Formats: sequence, structure tokens, C-alpha cells
Amino acid sequence: MTKNLKLISLLLAVMMVVTLGVGCSGGGETQDAIEIGIIQYMDHIALDAAKEGFLDALKDNGYIDGENITVDEQNAQGDQSNMSSISDRFVSNNVDLVLAIATPAAQAIAGKTSEIPILATAITDFVSARLAESNESPGGNVSGTTDMNPIKEQIELLLQLAPEAKTVGVLYTSSEDNSILQAQMAQEIIEELGLNYVEVTVTNSNDVQQATQSIVEQCDAIYIPTDNVFASAMPVVHGVTSSSKTPVICGEAGMVSNGGLATLGIDYYDLGYQTGLMAVKLIKGEAEISTMPIEKPRGYDFTINGTVAGEIGIEIPSELQEYVID
Repeated sequence: MTKNLKLISLLLAVMMVVTLGVGCSGGGETQDAIEIGIIQYMDHIALDAAKEGFLDALKDNGYIDGENITVDEQNAQGDQSNMSSISDRFVSNNVDLVLAIATPAAQAIAGKTSEIPILATAITDFVSARLAESNESPGGNVSGTTDMNPIKEQIELLLQLAPEAKTVGVLYTSSEDNSILQAQMAQEIIEELGLNYVEVTVTNSNDVQQATQSIVEQCDAIYIPTDNVFASAMPVVHGVTSSSKTPVICGEAGMVSNGGLATLGIDYYDLGYQTGLMAVKLIKGEAEISTMPIEKPRGYDFTINGTVAGEIGIEIPSELQEYVID
């Protein structure tokens, strides 16, 4: 009888250890999962591609949503109050890392926390956007990748495709810091090249058609930088410029696909992937956000819309034919 009691007690003890062990293991996996919040300013091809590149970089390095990381994807749809609410959500949940896609999104979350590491992408200038002290040493809790364009080369591409142009018009959103900076740079370059400069700005997508109709009456060709409002409204721009036969050089390839003529621009998937590799370093503890330098794009590609070129009567030089898309 005593031996049987001892045996039963031993079996119960073993069962308790196994049960506790399984419970701790499950809890440990949940607690150890890295929580990443993604705040995206709005939907358009470039920003969507940056997000996908970021997630693929994590996946390629063994960080998979639902396994060892949890990803909370939120899109503000271009609304300031949405960005504030999403930022509050991430701070309340005390996420481990935030990916902010586009300048307004980065500014929104950076204004809510100085503790949570923030990686931002599709940001033209972190310093002028007041997100970092310098590109070499950000100094706070924000770093990431810049999408600064080769603006001089883009204007030169405009002149290569439209050599008769004398006046270049620039369209951009007056409330986007990244667009303001690029427009200023474009004006300097355009005037240095001996061309006339005109500009028309918008405050939101509702202004795009009227702004485009206004500027085509004042210029021979148009330059649009990497501007979120115009990126989402390029079909509207195309509706006007195809009728006026006005060539439009854009800041990035997604804008060309949606109705622009051409660009020498960034691959936003690659830029997002580059940002994802930065996230891997942070997760592994191989870097500190405050001293992680802001990274530049690793290359630029030509993209030319052959259909648009045909519509407006632009002949593509032989050296650029390989970059034509339908």
C-alpha cells in the first residue's frame, strides 16, 4: 500500500512538471514574439511596395508574422486624425518597433513616443522633417531610409525627352515637407539650366485636376516629385496631360505606371527591403536606433511609359528603349 501511494505521488509530480513545462513554453513563445507596428500614410504603388519589401526582408531573415513576430499593419488613408489614433494605439500596446511609411506617418508616431524605436522609409529628408539631428547620427529614436531623388538627372531626362521645352512646371502638395524641399531643389536646377520655372500647388487630391489644368496652360513640360497626393492621383493628371500633349517626368516608377511619361527613380520595394534589413539589426541587438545612420537608396532605374509616349507624340531615344514599359 505504501509503495502504491509513493508510485501514485511520483506519477502526479511528473504530470505536474510536464504540464507546467508545456504551459511555460507556450507563454514564453508569446512573450518573446517581437511586436511590430506599421503605420502607412496612404495607399499607392510606391508605399505599398515599400511595405512589402520590408516584410520580405524580415521573412528572408527568419522573422515571420504569426510565428516569432506579430505585425500590426495600419493605413491612415491620408487622414491626420487616423495617424494620431494609430500612433496612440502603438504606444498604448508598447510595440517593440514601428515602421513608418512616408513623412506624415513618421512625424505622427515620432510625436507620440521618444522610447519606441521607429524605422521610417519613403522620407525625403529626415533632418528637414525634424525626425533626426543628422543623417550620420540621428540622435533620437528614429532612423531609416531616404527616398531623395536624383532631381538634377530627372530634369535632364525631361530635356532629353522634350528638348524643345522652355518652361517647366512643377506640381506638388503644399503641406508635404518632402515635396516642398524637392520643389525648391527642382526650381534651382531648372533655372540653372536656363529654363523658366512655374509652379502650382494643391492641398489635397480634390485640387489635382484643376491644378493640372492650370499648369498645362503655362508650361511645356511638367515635373512632379515624390509626392503622396499626386502619386495617388496620377490617373487624374494623365487625363489632363494626355489631352494637352504635355510630357510629365515623375519622382518614381509607380507614378509613371499610372500615367506619367518617365522617371529615373527609386525602386520602393528595394528601399523597403533595405529598411527591413535595418530592422533585423535592431531585433538582433546589433545596432542602436540613435546611432544607426540613415541610409540612401542603393540605385536608380529608368522607367518610361511607352503608351503615354505614343499618346503625346514623344519619340523615345534608342539608348532608352530598353526601359520602356507598356
